[in-house]
Amino acid sequence: MLDTHARKYVEPVISRAASLCIRLGLSANQVTWLGFLIGLTSGLWIYFDHVYWAALFLWISGFLDAVDGSMARLENKSTAWGTVLDITFDRVVELSVVIGLAARYPHAQFMLLLVTATIVISMTVFLTVGAVTEKQGAKSFYYQAGLGERTEGFIMLTVMMLLPNGLLWSSGVFMGIMLVTIGQRLAEARRILKEV
Repeated sequence: MLDTHARKYVEPVISRAASLCIRLGLSANQVTWLGFLIGLTSGLWIYFDHVYWAALFLWISGFLDAVDGSMARLENKSTAWGTVLDITFDRVVELSVVIGLAARYPHAQFMLLLVTATIVISMTVFLTVGAVTEKQGAKSFYYQAGLGERTEGFIMLTVMMLLPNGLLWSSGVFMGIMLVTIGQRLAEARRILKEV
């Protein structure tokens, strides 16, 4: 939801960062890799009980994830490979956080497993609709909006990191957000594909 409706407010900052990266001679894929490597450490920071570093690195990773796409569009160099890297690395960073939380807080492992399952199902619908529809958006594929997009995921992951005593309830809230998103995406897919 926020990725779709609030992006316009942060777009000037993202565009300036993208222009700076281009001037520094970086490619969009290099920024994708940089964001991935930074975000991947979040799970380790959580495991070693440095949750503020984990949150900071997660959000830097997310910012760079927005910058790389902006760079590709500014240079008119969006590629299918860049899209594959972007989507794959996004999920691996999120899994890094969930695995870090599960390793640090074993009592919440079952709830974290359910959160992971809802993320997988939501992304399956998202990617399948993107593959079978002829529609395209600003990105190189059709982007299905929903209640739980990447920013909402980062907010929930951050809450889960910073408030470990409430990890069970925050996991439940995150799972609920993802279930609503799955329903939204399936309903939209049915409309787009005109299935009865």
